[in-house]
Amino acid sequence: MSDPTPPPEHARPRLGVFKFASCDGCQLTLLDCEDELLGIAEELEIAHFLEASGDIGSGPFDLSLVEGSVSTPEHLERVRRIREASRHLVTIGACATAGGIQALRNHAGTTEYLEKVYARPDYIATLASSTPISAHVPVDFELRGCPIDRGQLLEVVTAFLIGRKPGIPDHSVCFSCKQRDNVCVLVAHGTPCLGPVTHAGCGALCPTYGRGCYGCFGPAATTNLPALIPVLRHDGMCDDDIGRFLHTFNVTAFAALEEEEGP
Repeated sequence: MSDPTPPPEHARPRLGVFKFASCDGCQLTLLDCEDELLGIAEELEIAHFLEASGDIGSGPFDLSLVEGSVSTPEHLERVRRIREASRHLVTIGACATAGGIQALRNHAGTTEYLEKVYARPDYIATLASSTPISAHVPVDFELRGCPIDRGQLLEVVTAFLIGRKPGIPDHSVCFSCKQRDNVCVLVAHGTPCLGPVTHAGCGALCPTYGRGCYGCFGPAATTNLPALIPVLRHDGMCDDDIGRFLHTFNVTAFAALEEEEGP
């Protein structure tokens, strides 16, 4: 990715925050920035953010944060409009970067799900699959997580608005565990953990409290799934359990990893 270009000096940068198929959790992370949000609001114009304001501002936007996956025909048209109106577009969260937990339907039958969930499935307009934003338009940066980390979000917003690359690490959760002096729950306690193949960003939250990593941030830049799977089997997981373990928040990303690296 090339260095972002800063907005013109004569105007406050304009921020747009948009939602597609998602739970709104990543947008709420921006609101949870609390004191930092006041500083952000002083430095830029929050032109479109329906989670925070009823004002519906139009483009152009210097930076657009996009949450959620593309799941309906209407989404296809809308995401292209947002891209055209945005100098920089950053996707936030597992739904926007990997299709989200709703992408489980990509590996099953959408029609069957519709018939089981809705009394009138003929009223539902949906695509056969749930896909990340990058499958449809160019994306300048992907911020992982379910939900995203507030510190990383502030780093990305700041970086793009002053014209530099975001300083987001791409190592695994295991690295974060070492930084926190955590005992490895996988090795020491036999607790199933996806930390060795998961992108850092949560601060090793689950292992710090004695639980295995669930892969909320998707695959790390470098992984070795064939080495991890025998360890999970040794700790009592059957292949079906391992499949369910991998196929949650970032099902499409981990499924692609399985196909690439094999069992």
